[in-house]
Amino acid sequence: MSAEGKKGLTKKTSVFENGLIWFGAGVSIAEILTGTYLAPLGMAKGVAAILLGHLIGCCMMFAAGLIGARTGKSAMETVKMSFGKKGGLLFSFLNVLQLVGWTGIMIYDGALAANGTVNTGAWVWCLVIGALIVLWIAIGVTNLGKLNTVAMAALFLLTIVLSAVIFGNGMGQTAAGEAMTFGAAVELSVAMPLSWLPVISDYTREAQKPVKATAASVIVYGLVSCWMYIIGMGAALFTGETDIAAIMVKAGLGIAALLIIIFSTVTTTFLDAYSAGVSWESIFPKMKGKQVGIAVTVIGTLAAILFPMDDITDFLYLIGSVFAPMIAVQIADVFLLKKEEERKDFGWKNLLIWLIGFVIYRFLMTVDIPVGNTLPDMAAVILICLIVHAFARRKGAKA
Repeated sequence: MSAEGKKGLTKKTSVFENGLIWFGAGVSIAEILTGTYLAPLGMAKGVAAILLGHLIGCCMMFAAGLIGARTGKSAMETVKMSFGKKGGLLFSFLNVLQLVGWTGIMIYDGALAANGTVNTGAWVWCLVIGALIVLWIAIGVTNLGKLNTVAMAALFLLTIVLSAVIFGNGMGQTAAGEAMTFGAAVELSVAMPLSWLPVISDYTREAQKPVKATAASVIVYGLVSCWMYIIGMGAALFTGETDIAAIMVKAGLGIAALLIIIFSTVTTTFLDAYSAGVSWESIFPKMKGKQVGIAVTVIGTLAAILFPMDDITDFLYLIGSVFAPMIAVQIADVFLLKKEEERKDFGWKNLLIWLIGFVIYRFLMTVDIPVGNTLPDMAAVILICLIVHAFARRKGAKA
């Protein structure tokens, strides 16, 4: 294993431990809220969009996680394999920015929901959630052990109760809200697993069984994420309510509701903050990831207190436009072209291909495609990679 693979975590993680980590990532108030956006499609079309979007996103997530699991490298170190030692720093920086953003968004959403359950002021809940995330980071991924198991078991039971409350209200109704196309719904469903692409290798890199642990991580996350989306969509359709905290309060869940909100926020946001630290290590190797992760949590907490973060759709699309073409280049390089690691400071060809992919994605946002923007964008980027490689090989043969 490389030196990078040995940094950060201190022992190998089991398939079960990886599954637990990604169960916690999937149970999220932000994912439930995103699910409410799909309600105008109705239950049948909404579920179809959720499943198709997650299938696309989770396939990419598996590819990204497997690269890290097999090489023992963190997510941003695997990016350097295709884009160069310095070229990969661009994505490390962009990843830190998106993870700081996610940290703030998750704390903001969790605090609003918690305050809807027990009204003490959203800023108080921001501080409580931020403090618990710092505690989770301080304990560390591989040392959470029984604490994580108990937290996940509690979340599992409580989300079953929440599902029963929402779907036990009888027949669905037509949800009010802006009309949404099927393609747009698919893209919003792709967006969540896509946001984990530059994160998953930070956890699979220390797996005892690389393929099985990566598969377990992605399957568990994908199923739970679909569940959260459907809960959100069901809340809007079956109760006419998009405020999850209000639904839980009306159902008399009380303390149980508060536990769902707080622990689901902590177990998801912990991954964002921790990985921001790991990505920062990729830029500045001498800095410790844990300390940076704690600093990111503090910044996110302050941002959640100071700034409104109610509509995250533009943020999700920005993530897609950056990281979909990035992973497409990596998939082409590692799995199709079997290229060796980029030894130069900048992999200029791949950086240019990524930029073309970014532009294509932004263009596709103006076009309604039934499978969303990500899949055609990735197909175009992979095709460009193959063409460029074939042209370079032919040119080299002639020389």
